[in-house]
Amino acid sequence: MQRLYSIIKLVPRRITTTQPNITCFQYTRRSITTTTTQQRDTLFILPRQHLQQKRYVHVHESTLVPHALPTKSSDLKLRCTEFDDTGTVCVTAGEFRKADLCQRHSLLPRDLRGIDSQSTYQKPAILVRSEAILVNMTYLKALVKSDLVVLFDTFGSSDSYNQSIFIYDLQERLRSHHELPFEFRAIEAILVSITSSLQSELEVLETPVIKLLSDLEDIADVEESVKQSHLRDLLQYSKKLAKFEKDALSIHDAIDDLLDHDEDLAAMYLTAKKAGKPRASSDHEEVELLLEAYLKQTEEIASKASSLISDMRSTEEIVQIILDVSRNSLMWFDIRLSIITLSASIVSVYGAVFGMNLKNYFEDDPFAFGAMTGVAVLTGLGAYIVSLRKLKTLAQIKKTSTNANDASTSGSNSRHPILRRLFKL
Repeated sequence: MQRLYSIIKLVPRRITTTQPNITCFQYTRRSITTTTTQQRDTLFILPRQHLQQKRYVHVHESTLVPHALPTKSSDLKLRCTEFDDTGTVCVTAGEFRKADLCQRHSLLPRDLRGIDSQSTYQKPAILVRSEAILVNMTYLKALVKSDLVVLFDTFGSSDSYNQSIFIYDLQERLRSHHELPFEFRAIEAILVSITSSLQSELEVLETPVIKLLSDLEDIADVEESVKQSHLRDLLQYSKKLAKFEKDALSIHDAIDDLLDHDEDLAAMYLTAKKAGKPRASSDHEEVELLLEAYLKQTEEIASKASSLISDMRSTEEIVQIILDVSRNSLMWFDIRLSIITLSASIVSVYGAVFGMNLKNYFEDDPFAFGAMTGVAVLTGLGAYIVSLRKLKTLAQIKKTSTNANDASTSGSNSRHPILRRLFKL
């Protein structure tokens, strides 16, 4: 019987002695047990000079408390469902210790580390062992043998609907009389469920993304404001598509990595190995064709997701250009308003000068008011015209300096409808 002992913690405490030059430290033992009480015993007292030397504390075995460390049996168990060679459920939600699973299926403890349902994220992988095939892909974690399928329960998973469909499809494939070996039918059921789930998730994301991009392409005027909800949705769907692409590529890489190892492909023929007819490392055409079919499907799904992400990034850049143009339009309007304000200020200077309570010898002249008013208006109008021409000259210089860049940008993005409308403006 295994005995577990308590943890002994040596806690130093400073002690003041009667002698002025000697400082001692009292070392006490704290037994950390399963109970709430703590035992504290004084073991020894050492002067300061003894602490500068390397010393070892020997604790007798009789002072240790048995059964002091609590064990969590739930951490050493996995819940799973077993299917026999006819697709019948043998065990439903049964709990098995990891050590028993390793011994029963000739596995190593590290093989089940990726199957641990408490892990937040596990990289998809297909591990081939001497008597079993371990599959860890998203919501499906299974162990496939020549006459048995062990489906591990994934706690906290939100794909219960997909799992139910997978169990039904798995039972139908295992019950069917097909020329494929038992383990290949189980592997095919897993791959069908994974690719179908990826395809469904892509369709759910694709529909609103295409609608969002279509709404952004309907912008015909640069000065038309882009809705904040469009930008928020664009950001959210960009994150979701990036995560989906990462998941699809990880599944693709797991299958591709398995196809790169001929020994693992030959070792997947568990039925032939059990019958005493193991396959050679080069004799694996059947399973290779099976895996390549689903490798191509996952590659197409990942490629489609990548295409959507590329379209969204292009749209983000174009929306940024539109916002920059709108900001420039506001700046131009502000500059023109400043020019008008300057002209009005020049006109008001004449009124301020002649409004002073001083003699200017124009009071008795009948034409003075009209003449000075005309001069003030002409001066303000002249200042406005000169400033506006100066502004147009600066804009023409800026346009000439950036003409080559605009032409290259227009040529590279001439197929995009937003850019076509933008450069027409």
